Amino acid sequence: MFMLEIMGLRLGAIGLMCLAFLFIPVSRGSVLLRHIDIPFEHATRYHVWLGHLTMVLFTLHGLFYVVAWAMDGRLVRELVEWKDIGVANLPGVISLLAGLLMWVTSLPGVRTRNFELFFYTHQLYVVFVVFLALHVGDFIFTMAAGGIFLFVLDRFLRFCQSRRTVNVISSRCLPCGTVELLLSKPHSLRYNALSFIFLQVRELSWLQWHPFSVSSSPLDGKHHLAVLIKVLGKWTERLRERITDVDVLKDVSVITTSVEGPYGHEVPYHLMYENLILVAGGIGLSPFLAILSDILHRVREGKPCQPRNILLVWAVKKSNELPLLSTIDMETICPSFSNEVNIDIHIYVTRESDPPVEEGYTYKPIKSSFCPVASDCGMSVLVGTGNNFWSGLYVISSTVGFVILLGLLYVYYINPFGIYKWWYKGLLYVICMVASVVIFGGLVVVLWHIWEKQSSMKDKSNNVKVDKIQQNGSLAPKYQRQDSIAKSTLIRYGSRPDFKEIYESMSEKWGLVDVGVIVCGRQHFRLVLRKKSGHTV
Repeated sequence: MFMLEIMGLRLGAIGLMCLAFLFIPVSRGSVLLRHIDIPFEHATRYHVWLGHLTMVLFTLHGLFYVVAWAMDGRLVRELVEWKDIGVANLPGVISLLAGLLMWVTSLPGVRTRNFELFFYTHQLYVVFVVFLALHVGDFIFTMAAGGIFLFVLDRFLRFCQSRRTVNVISSRCLPCGTVELLLSKPHSLRYNALSFIFLQVRELSWLQWHPFSVSSSPLDGKHHLAVLIKVLGKWTERLRERITDVDVLKDVSVITTSVEGPYGHEVPYHLMYENLILVAGGIGLSPFLAILSDILHRVREGKPCQPRNILLVWAVKKSNELPLLSTIDMETICPSFSNEVNIDIHIYVTRESDPPVEEGYTYKPIKSSFCPVASDCGMSVLVGTGNNFWSGLYVISSTVGFVILLGLLYVYYINPFGIYKWWYKGLLYVICMVASVVIFGGLVVVLWHIWEKQSSMKDKSNNVKVDKIQQNGSLAPKYQRQDSIAKSTLIRYGSRPDFKEIYESMSEKWGLVDVGVIVCGRQHFRLVLRKKSGHTV
């Protein structure tokens, strides 16, 4: 029995070490992740691995103690024991139960079938952390407090950003059912063509946030950002209905949105290779529209831009998805771009053997709404690729504030009043962490917001009207000049991309050169490309 308790103790200690890193990958606006250039969508896999490992260790930790107590005939007494000095068992039981519930609902089978159940149960992380602090006390809790503090910093900043309502400049629904939203943003908001945002539509849900790749380049316009949303579930179906409902469109405001982000790579990898192969599946075309637009803008404006040979490989199920490509008007962005950049487009329609009777890219949106707005209702710059000065000041002030609050707590309360209860000191420790972020970090956020507002006021003279968007035809649909695109576009029906054949043909055309390959689609694309290229994709 003694050996079982020793083993349980050691497993718990190792679990705390894993917990110290568990929250760092999901701090999606973290300055740390940005500076080491690990975007949130890549960092989440480490969170998953660490989550499984942490819960295995904590489960074994509890199991070893339960077996030892049961063998000694004191199981119930130990489970409900709440010690003042030493480890309090009951808070540990509550924390473990909350962790187990989060763990079970995060397993692939459960998460895929019922994402909302996974999402809502994951909010139990608050219960898990607070009762863990009550379980082990302040001193032992410090082993995991660093990563948790970074998460609290990020979570508060995201909370502040998400409170702002973001104007929808325009919305429309394409023939394939995909929804395009054009969102207002301030001129000072920085992002690149590989970024993505989290979007909330309050008319649909106050709790659900969904990630979408940005489909516009930062050079498309100073005061707007576009996303394409494919209808795949209940939330997106309701969004499309909201936009296409004629009665709703009579309202001044069709939908009310909030935005977190943009997130993503700090480094524009799409500009680092002279030869690019872009592989997309379905709506995975969205970020590549932003990449193509970004490259064409840079070529036109003479900005640094490496790519000169680009191959876009796009696989879709049905031909009604082809109008997605028409949301970018290459000739308008960069007239005679073919003299500067060689763009080839290979499209594979996998579930149709023959082309439709009327084939082409020209289309009309089913329903659309347009509402010119001022940029002062744009998204906040607090998170994502924001200002490094303010981000750094926010982290430093919150950290210093935590040290100050903890010091004052010990000098004026814990030591003078002889506070000795472990669980109570653990609770005070957590309160100090949160209070330092809200008070000291909140002060920086207020100053940051004032600075942002002043910057917007300076730019307001250039923002009396919404940009006459030269971009990918996002505001007003038009019959684009697609002659040069059509000549370089190959559409194949009833077949899938043969990457060996594609690589060989590009090798003959481009020669033996370094090629950058960017993939956006299902895991199948990555696995196939990895086999063919021999490198990680």
